[in-house]
Amino acid sequence: MPADAQDEPPPLSAYGELPDIEDMAISPSGERIAVLGRFNGRRLLVVADQNRKPLKTIPIDDIKVRQFELVSDNLLLLRRSTTEKLSYDFAQDKFEFYQALIIPLDGKDPDLVFGNKSGLVKATFGYHGTRLIDGQPNAYFGAIELKRSGPGGMDYEFDHGRPALYAVDLATNKARKIDNSPSPNFDRDWLIDGQGEIAAKLDYSLTTGKWEIMGRGAVVASGNNPTGGIYLVCLGRDGTTVIYSARDETEGKTRWYEVPLDGSGTPVEVYGDVEIERIFVDDRNGQLIGYVKDSDEREPIFFDADKTKTAKGIRTAFAAFNNRMIDWTPSFSHVIVRTDGDGDSGSYFRVDMARLKADPIGWERELIGPKHVGPVSTVAYTAADGLEMDGILTLPPGREAKNLPVVMLPHGGPHSHDIETFDWWAQAFASRGYAVFQPNFRGSTNRDEAFIQAGYGEWGGKMQSDISDGLMALADKGIVDPSRACIVGASYGGYAALAGVTLQQGIYRCAVSVNGVSDVSLMSRIEKREGGGSKVQARSLERQLGPKSRYGDISPRRHAAMADAPILLIHGRDDTVVAYDQSAKMADALKDAGKPYEFLELKGEDHWLSLGETRKTMLEAAVGFVERHNPAK
Repeated sequence: MPADAQDEPPPLSAYGELPDIEDMAISPSGERIAVLGRFNGRRLLVVADQNRKPLKTIPIDDIKVRQFELVSDNLLLLRRSTTEKLSYDFAQDKFEFYQALIIPLDGKDPDLVFGNKSGLVKATFGYHGTRLIDGQPNAYFGAIELKRSGPGGMDYEFDHGRPALYAVDLATNKARKIDNSPSPNFDRDWLIDGQGEIAAKLDYSLTTGKWEIMGRGAVVASGNNPTGGIYLVCLGRDGTTVIYSARDETEGKTRWYEVPLDGSGTPVEVYGDVEIERIFVDDRNGQLIGYVKDSDEREPIFFDADKTKTAKGIRTAFAAFNNRMIDWTPSFSHVIVRTDGDGDSGSYFRVDMARLKADPIGWERELIGPKHVGPVSTVAYTAADGLEMDGILTLPPGREAKNLPVVMLPHGGPHSHDIETFDWWAQAFASRGYAVFQPNFRGSTNRDEAFIQAGYGEWGGKMQSDISDGLMALADKGIVDPSRACIVGASYGGYAALAGVTLQQGIYRCAVSVNGVSDVSLMSRIEKREGGGSKVQARSLERQLGPKSRYGDISPRRHAAMADAPILLIHGRDDTVVAYDQSAKMADALKDAGKPYEFLELKGEDHWLSLGETRKTMLEAAVGFVERHNPAK
């Protein structure tokens, strides 16, 4: 673990900047590892052998890396994204484009997928895995096709945004089309088998919600989900079936079904008695090999007994910490494990099962030693209407949990949840003397589907009071001083922060909204426009938000004159999820109402705070604002 050099807490930059190690991958043979992180002050992707000798170093700097994998000992596939402005005739002003880079490890230059393919947008629209075909790795991507235009058809122009499916030979970067794009007003998804063939295809109407799944030459399942909620999950454990999830519109419950690909049977519900948190899929063929139960134990279950034994051995070895297998060889001979928890700000290990040895690779945050990691626990509480829920409590390192100033930190989504883990944002506030509480309010995904649906129509209502009920629960236990509370959040959490000092009164000393929603009507209009007029999306959105007649009542911007505490607005200029205008218009409303506020624009930053420098800027501004209006000392 990193050493604790002094009693003073680490600088905020140690929490806010991108981690020293961001992610890792291992090759199928176990002979190569790839590490993304900061080395000697520079952000790099380093590929090394099993003795950790560097074989290739790739400068990354400010590239927004979204995922990478070692498809062989000699080839790395990296996916990145860039935010691009669009012309006036598109529904969106900006769009986050994903690209895939083929990076040979033998000294050759990287190659952009579709970079040499005329008639295609130089980006990927969906990734459907990599398969080994005749000894060569092939990757499967969605691609947007252009139509010929101009004199003699020598030019290309945009036609529509429905991806077709292409296979790309990663050794040559040659692409071949293997399926057409869907019809207008339809969405399409695919599952690829171990031979590189389309095993299952889902077509879904964005107008009516009608759908069908095509197997090997026949429709194997169909239905109608007017508000969405139909997805391909993976192929079954032996590759002869497809598993899909569909929401029962009558009961409001999502179920998993399995059906033979050859059309010889009807769909049968599977895993109905199991809450599944995570599935494991074989990267070689797309088949289900195991899952993790959504329980306190989070025990991995594999269909292969040896793999189950390996997974249990790893969990036992790292039982003192949160642990997660993030990559592994097909045989499970080598596994990359990430840990964090009390005293651990994030560590990576390469586990050699033959030697029963875990070799430490590095730490996410070397400046944050064990005694600077605040203790993390789950606190159960009951909302005012009797609904049971919980939240994650992070305490200041070395301080008694008594009458502490507190930062309420609701998550985004809102259909997401927080768990006991090292959260860089929560730990940053804790390092400055605050208790931090991350409530899993109704609508969060840490409980059953009924709990999720309990949040429908409750923006600004019970979802909001669940947060303040959590504050009162901590106060009743004597852990926090409820008169010394601020509320901070990003995305939906930013909305909750604004609502906490506009729709609610007399609870918080200040509010910080990062990339947050201020106007629900504006959000609804933008999402419908960018969704291409999808009626399914419109129905789904109204189902979650409630009647349109309430949108003004639950919009903090419309209640700016009621703000009873200072507000800090922070927004990434390149946010393609929550429009920058959400914060700009809230700032205008607060200014018109004569209310105290600050507005910080993060130039070049997106919704996910992907850039190290702007993340640090955001964190320093947020913590500084809270310290001014709610001092910890």
